[in-house]
Formats: sequence, structure tokens, C-alpha cells
Amino acid sequence: MPKTVPFEKFSKEYEEWFERFEKVYQAELSAVKKLLPSFKNGIEIGVGSGKFALPLGVKEGIEPSFSMAEIARKKGIKIIKGVAEHLPLEDSSYDFVLMITTICFVDDPLKSLQEIWRVLKSGGYLIVGFVDKDSNIGKLYEKNRLKSRFYKEATFFSSQEVIKLLKMCGFIDVKCCQTLFGGALEDVQTDIKDGFGEGAFVAIRAKKEVYN
Repeated sequence: MPKTVPFEKFSKEYEEWFERFEKVYQAELSAVKKLLPSFKNGIEIGVGSGKFALPLGVKEGIEPSFSMAEIARKKGIKIIKGVAEHLPLEDSSYDFVLMITTICFVDDPLKSLQEIWRVLKSGGYLIVGFVDKDSNIGKLYEKNRLKSRFYKEATFFSSQEVIKLLKMCGFIDVKCCQTLFGGALEDVQTDIKDGFGEGAFVAIRAKKEVYN
């Protein structure tokens, strides 16, 4: 079952989090933008309230939470109800797929990425953004997970684990970007660097191989 309960109950608090940690949000957005490919039709899986889709030019989103979907819809995003493991989308229908933090909340991450592979066109790109469990902030999130409204039911991954899953699905040309350096969000450093292994937020771009 999709882990939507906290997002249904605390959609207002979710939006307020981004206002409180504006610097963190902007750093995460910048990391994704650094890897952003040119695209004609993109979709975000787990679009939430549209915090990433909107500024990145993604006009469609899959979202199982009614409350979050309503917020995104009011911002002008076309919402399709569904879950990552069973995308209600046609094969090879998008040239870009975005997935920010959603991988932490799906029931089956491998199946979710396989579904994204299915709906991507040949040569299309996926960007996955998440909190790296091996980072200082990631370890703090994991330690306090049961006290969190949103991360109580989350499963955190390392960058190596996500890359392994992507390669299992057949993705190639993996590139990584990281930000949020330090031990607490209040005083985090927001430089943007290539690779992974230091920053708490990692964005990974991967490509579906071109088939003739």
C-alpha cells in the first residue's frame, strides 16, 4: 500500500517545511537542475504538491495522495492518480521522468524503476533525488525516523544502492550530483558538487539506452 497517510494528514505542514528550510529546498532544486536534460514531455512520479515539478517545467505528475494532488492541481499540474509500481501510463510515452524522495516511500523500489523504464522513450532520462542514508543528515533522519511525521514509514537508501537498482533495470550513463553538507539542516552547507559520498541530498540521472 502506498505510504500516503502522513501526506494526507499533514499536507499544510509539508508546504510549511519548504518555507522554513527555503535554503535547503533551493539547494536540492539546484542539484536537480544541474542534471536536468532538455525534454518535451516530462512527468514526476510522486509529484506531491508540485514543489519540484513546477520550477523544473514538468507539467504532469503521478500522485496517490488526494490532499497533495489537490495542492499540485491548483498550481496547474495535471494529476494522474496512481502508484509507482503500477503506472497508468503507456509504454515509451515520456522523454523525461522525475522522482524526488518518492523512492523512500514506495513498496517496491525495483518494480517502480522498472515501470519508469517502461514508460520512458528510447534515449529518455530519469532523475532520482533522495536523502543518502550514509550521509550525516541521512543517519540523523534514520535515527529519528519513528519521531518524524513524514519519514516514519520511509526506507532510506545509499547512493550505491540506488545506482545498483538503476543498473538492474538497464539504465546507463549514470551521473550524480550532491548537496547539503554538514550535520544539521539549520546550518547545512549548500554547495553543489558532482558525485556522491558527502552530501545528504543526491540527485542521480540515468538514461534509457537508445534502441533503433
